Amino acid sequence: MIVGTAGHIDHGKTTLVRALTGVDTDRLPEEKKRGISIELGYAFLDVEDTPAGIRGIRGSSERIGFIDVPGHERLVHTMLAGATGIHFALLLVAADDGVMPQTREHLAVLSLLGLSQGAVVVTKADRVDAARLAAVCAEAEALREDSSLAGCPVLAVSAATGQGVADLKGLLRRAAAVRRGHDESGGAADDGRAFRLAVDRAFTLDGVGTVATGTVHAGRVRLGDELRLVPGERRVRVRSLRAQNREVPAGGSSGAGERCAIGLAGVAKEDVRRGQWLVAPAAALRALHDAGQVAQGGTTRLDARLTLWHQEMKPLRSGTVVHVHLGSEDRLGTVAVLDAGDSVAPGASALAQLVLREPLGAWAGDRVVLRDASATRTLAGGVVLDPMAPTRYRRTPERLAELAALERPEAGERAAALLVASPLGLDLGRFAAAQGLAEVPGAGAWPGGTLIDGDWALAAAHAEAARAALLQALAGYHAKHADELGPDAARLRRLALPRLAEPLYRALLGGLVQAGRVALRGAFVHLPEHGVRLSASEERIAQKVGPRLAVAGFEGAWARDLARDSGESEPLMRTTLARLAQRGELHQVVKDLYYPLETMATLAAIARAVGAKGDGVVTAASFRDATQLGRKRAIQVLEHFDRIGLTRRVGDVHRVRTDSTLFIAPADGGPPRA
Repeated sequence: MIVGTAGHIDHGKTTLVRALTGVDTDRLPEEKKRGISIELGYAFLDVEDTPAGIRGIRGSSERIGFIDVPGHERLVHTMLAGATGIHFALLLVAADDGVMPQTREHLAVLSLLGLSQGAVVVTKADRVDAARLAAVCAEAEALREDSSLAGCPVLAVSAATGQGVADLKGLLRRAAAVRRGHDESGGAADDGRAFRLAVDRAFTLDGVGTVATGTVHAGRVRLGDELRLVPGERRVRVRSLRAQNREVPAGGSSGAGERCAIGLAGVAKEDVRRGQWLVAPAAALRALHDAGQVAQGGTTRLDARLTLWHQEMKPLRSGTVVHVHLGSEDRLGTVAVLDAGDSVAPGASALAQLVLREPLGAWAGDRVVLRDASATRTLAGGVVLDPMAPTRYRRTPERLAELAALERPEAGERAAALLVASPLGLDLGRFAAAQGLAEVPGAGAWPGGTLIDGDWALAAAHAEAARAALLQALAGYHAKHADELGPDAARLRRLALPRLAEPLYRALLGGLVQAGRVALRGAFVHLPEHGVRLSASEERIAQKVGPRLAVAGFEGAWARDLARDSGESEPLMRTTLARLAQRGELHQVVKDLYYPLETMATLAAIARAVGAKGDGVVTAASFRDATQLGRKRAIQVLEHFDRIGLTRRVGDVHRVRTDSTLFIAPADGGPPRA
């Protein structure tokens, strides 16, 4: 369990921690000289002397960690960095001063962070008489009732005389035992999330090197693990490990809820700073980063449920510039209210998007606190729902339904609700990265009937609606263009399902083809009962050009050359070849350049073979070398494969689609689908 102090400057936070643990958390010369805390301080309390009737706490959790925060009004940002990740709050009120401005602001911060476990400690009890002590205790009791600590214990303590210190230790031990029991009963069971630590301090140590410390928010870490510093690109390795200020032996680990010091190989102290996260480079996170969907491992847009502190005097409006505190970092950003007009009233909550000026590491479920642009006042707090928020369609009913699903309390319920709320498909890789999952959820994690294709999922009801839309669009196209075989796959998608994820569209179309409800001929899609007849002159020309196309080889044949060689007019030849291509009997690679199906099937087989040797990637150079074509013609053929769905353009290369059945003979032994 991690305990955090809070309260006004000079109300005895550091002195109380010293009375509880024997450790002076003020370590800087300036702190010693001025007698105030400037930086975060750390201490630990052993609980081997567990009182009778309280179950012992095993492992590294036998120690309670303390984070001592500064109380000066100009150091609230430091207090926020320390308050992240604590489980139990001690709000201190000095008996001689009573409740002061930073008492109230620190209590607001604790409430906005959602901390409900804690106690109010009235310190310096030896400095006042009984009447004054009773009055301040009553004031503290009244103050807590308007916060997340409502109903928490209020204790009078004197670090100088020892009054109440034993009672406070007992309270902390009992709270730690309750938390441990909650963890062991499954309350903090492995939820599939990757390791993640909020860095709040970095230093160098002789014989170890660079050390980063912080609170573990999720997952577990072991010696030798590879981690990533986020935001940023730096990869590091765990060289040494201490949890709750104890060395972790070989084979051991540190997990969520512990203070952890990690010796890092592969990075200098200057490259590690407060505000960064150390995270496991999970498969889902790597995939998104490599695809460019996560900027430097962080985000600049996150959707959250925000609550404006009830003691604020005016609403929080869209466009307001704020400091966004998350973990041990803060970023300047702008608020955009999503579902409550353009403002949030004091005490009210709303969905909002936070647009940040610099990337910030965030996961769904993270707590955020907003302070005003001048960093003098705490305004609001909330919970991150989606750390990869969209720039467009952010206020549509569909998007608000997705956010409502993300507010579900249970992880499994949240995932199922989000699937239902995603008629355009759910990106499983993005979902896993946003939730901080170590791996992308497999098919078994979703309801029966869910369409899964790669890292995309579509609820059964949405899949059926999408199939109906495809069939309806095809029927409409045939009615308007009776002389054409049908649209190509890309055009059909634009007509029927323009916003559906392409992998899901390909899977739906492939399923309809396999079921015989849709037919593919060349690049064109049509209903099985629909066809296009050639005129007598077109039939005559088709008979003439067939042999010429067959011997044209990988270079293909131009319409003008076919017209000259067959003695037909060039305009009629162009019309006939276009009609043959529309019927799926030829492939038009570029304007007026045609290939027969057999040649295209051979070229497709070569492309697949090249891709098999290159991890699915086909470059213009590798395809040129394999076909002995010129570079220009090789590029034209590959771009045609992109259009018809055999390959997909990714930057300067072409990636073979593993879901494409083009030019592959069906299981019934029929001709390959062209």
